[in-house]
Amino acid sequence: MSRTTYTFTSESVSEGHPDKVCDRISDAVLDALIAEEPEARVAAETFATTNRVVIGGEVGLADQAKLKDYMGKIDEIARACIKDIGYEQDKFHHETVEITNLLHEQSAHIAQGVDASGDKDEGAGDQGIMFGFATDETDALMPAPIQFSHAILRRLAEVRKNGSEPVLGPDAKSQISVRYENGKPVEVSSLVLSTQHLDETLTSNDIRAIVEPYIRETLPDGWLTDNTVWHVNPTGKFVIGGPDGDAGLTGRKIIVDTYGGAAPHGGGAFSGKDPTKVDRSAAYAARYLAKNIVAAGLAHKCTLQLSYAIGVAAPLSIYVNTHDTGAVPDERIEAAVRQCMDLTPRGIRTHLELNRPIYQRTAAYGHFGRAPEADGGFSWERTDLTEALKAAV
Repeated sequence: MSRTTYTFTSESVSEGHPDKVCDRISDAVLDALIAEEPEARVAAETFATTNRVVIGGEVGLADQAKLKDYMGKIDEIARACIKDIGYEQDKFHHETVEITNLLHEQSAHIAQGVDASGDKDEGAGDQGIMFGFATDETDALMPAPIQFSHAILRRLAEVRKNGSEPVLGPDAKSQISVRYENGKPVEVSSLVLSTQHLDETLTSNDIRAIVEPYIRETLPDGWLTDNTVWHVNPTGKFVIGGPDGDAGLTGRKIIVDTYGGAAPHGGGAFSGKDPTKVDRSAAYAARYLAKNIVAAGLAHKCTLQLSYAIGVAAPLSIYVNTHDTGAVPDERIEAAVRQCMDLTPRGIRTHLELNRPIYQRTAAYGHFGRAPEADGGFSWERTDLTEALKAAV
């Protein structure tokens, strides 16, 4: 029997965190290529350190001769990302940072396993397992600790960028510990917030005075109490931030990107990968299905796993666990999932309309728990499959 009274902690990092700078650049490169060629194959990786950004990986285009034309845009794309994030430090500035582009053609051996040909369906871009999760403890059907860790940093980024709090810097981390009673979140027992600041004279108490009002307006009423323990900039000054303070790399924040540790993760990162790669697209599909299962009232909580083999179109397995909260047996939900959605790589991309330049916006503050957008962004957060699922069980 699962516990109903406990404390659970999740963390988030801001768009200015070194790893998130790299995720943003990788996804911006992906968006630029998909905007030109929706079926482009992209696996872009970025590394950032003091005064340096290195971009590498593979690109596959229908007309590979065009690749050289696109390569001239990479420098501009990376600088635009760094500028929008807000880096104008002496040792990491969007105008002066050195950018090295090492992108090259996709391996023909990978392409032959993935591409459709003759009577062979398009296969998965790699083997792997992907997980989706949903819970009705928040309106977004996300675990509360990660949802509100993201929300705090998004709010602080808003007031930094709109000029309300110009002393705040781009690099920040949050962490909240949420106490649950009877399986429902009721209180923040502790809160950790570390944010870069541009005024060296500010103390931890000064920073708390700046950020506390925004944190209080972001969290649900009553969650911050006299018992909540605060740690704001607990090490003191935090002036040197971003890749100048610590090197960054694409794909190192996969738990931040997903469910904050409240659900399993298959191990594959998302950013910089086009949607033929099931690390990304099948994880989105799994979240979509889990969210629709909960939204349909078939469970209060749902974990869903998909598995794939490289070059094979259909998933090898579909597993559903409703954690003893299901309205019907889990195996009936598994059967309904198979009936209601084509989970081949092509089927996922078609259903969720993933061949669009919608990925740069996912690079910070979580890939899940976001509102679906009019241009197709966060399409995996729609709840338009509920009636079909209810009918199928």
